[in-house]
Amino acid sequence: MSPKIRRSSGNVFHDLGFAKDEAAHLKVRSALMIQIRKVLKARGLTQAAAAALFGVSQPRISDLVRGKIDLFSIDTLVDMLGHAGIRVELVVQRRGSCLTSRA
Repeated sequence: MSPKIRRSSGNVFHDLGFAKDEAAHLKVRSALMIQIRKVLKARGLTQAAAAALFGVSQPRISDLVRGKIDLFSIDTLVDMLGHAGIRVELVVQRRGSCLTSRA
């Protein structure tokens, strides 16, 4: 018997069983964390240098690099990007549309 394949909802967190509200928050936080990791890579920063740039401690950068999404709020992640000189824009769309992130 072949496995049952379902179409994605467009939010992997919702597909994994998280409630819609929580899945939406996780999707936004993960998009912000991805942008921060891109900055780390593009600038070739050590965790200590990244901590200074983002205005947090080195252990916070370690948590971010390890993907500990539950330890970061949307506000904290936006603030971190702001410290790095990156503007965050919010795009609001109707249901069923894809969330996009730009940095």
